[in-house]
Amino acid sequence: MNIKTLDTIDVRGKRVLLRCDLNVPLKAGVITDDGRIKASLPTIKYLLAQGASVVITAHLGRPKGERAPELSLAPVSTRLSELLGEAVNFSPEIIGAKIAPTGVTLLENIRYEAAETSKDEAERVALAKELASYADVFISDGFGAVHRKHASVYDVANLLPHAAGYLVAAEVDVLKKLTQSPERPYGVALGGSKVSDKIGVISNLLDKVDTLAIGGGMLFTFLAAKGYEIGKSLVETDLIPTVTELMERAEKLGVKLLLPTDIVVAPEFNIDAKPSVVAADAIPADQMGLDIGPDTAVTFAKAMGECKTVFWNGPMGVFEFPNFANGTKVLAQALTQVGGISVVGGGDSAAAVRKLGFADSDFGYISTGGGASLEYLEGKELPGLVVLQ
Repeated sequence: MNIKTLDTIDVRGKRVLLRCDLNVPLKAGVITDDGRIKASLPTIKYLLAQGASVVITAHLGRPKGERAPELSLAPVSTRLSELLGEAVNFSPEIIGAKIAPTGVTLLENIRYEAAETSKDEAERVALAKELASYADVFISDGFGAVHRKHASVYDVANLLPHAAGYLVAAEVDVLKKLTQSPERPYGVALGGSKVSDKIGVISNLLDKVDTLAIGGGMLFTFLAAKGYEIGKSLVETDLIPTVTELMERAEKLGVKLLLPTDIVVAPEFNIDAKPSVVAADAIPADQMGLDIGPDTAVTFAKAMGECKTVFWNGPMGVFEFPNFANGTKVLAQALTQVGGISVVGGGDSAAAVRKLGFADSDFGYISTGGGASLEYLEGKELPGLVVLQ
């Protein structure tokens, strides 16, 4: 897939509508991880250096067309001003917004408008026309939303001259390396709570990877498929037949499929729950698995450390609870030592490495788009990229 990039379009002195991904985690109105804001800075700074006035549109959470005050982009506007070192004009209005003639204007959460995510194309296009009226050019730089056919991602690109910003271009470049000609050995580590979120990725990557390590809540569906007792652990029983097929396919393809040999368990899902380590095939009926065990963490880390290309998406355990963060931390540490390229796939994985004290620069690349990255790796067409071709 070849997309139009910033160097193919003249933005000098133009009014630019810029779609960013500013969907940051908030706690009581305070931003807990500003990684996505920082990832948007190179494109914003370039546009300003070209004398462009910039109107940013972005979303935060899923307000579903309602004005949810806790999902306002106002705190993001404040942080963006600090990072840019200049005032950002924040517009509480999306339709009929007052746009600053120079500098940066950030519009309120675009998902306050129900038309943004509407299945009705006419509704989306009407909103896209409003957004397009603010600008001469559209730059798409919100990679975390390119898998959505939304007004500010897809429809507006059909109304204005357009190109991808630096972030989207970099993401696509990295994902091409992971899917088209990865340097071998190629290892993938997948975690997170649900196997249903990752089935498509596993299926599509099986004939591309050399080693696949499975952790997180999703691992218990694999253990259940092997006939193991999993106690009170998370499981998707309806997917056991699918998981069984995937394990058989991995064996036929000669893919090294790594499942945990030990598990950190606790009687309940609680930050203060008392942890203990048990064999993966001997989880007590009254316990739930909350992390991969220490032996497994070492095995996974060694396997990924021997690879030249590594993609990791999804924590290995409940990293937010210190007692169940070891698996994620050991794997992250291994990825900082990869000789080729290590890619941390957005969302919870990116939040985890920052929470655990790692710097973005410790890894080859930290993606901003968990869902978008996964859909790309599944082989799906992403509307927000198709429209930039």
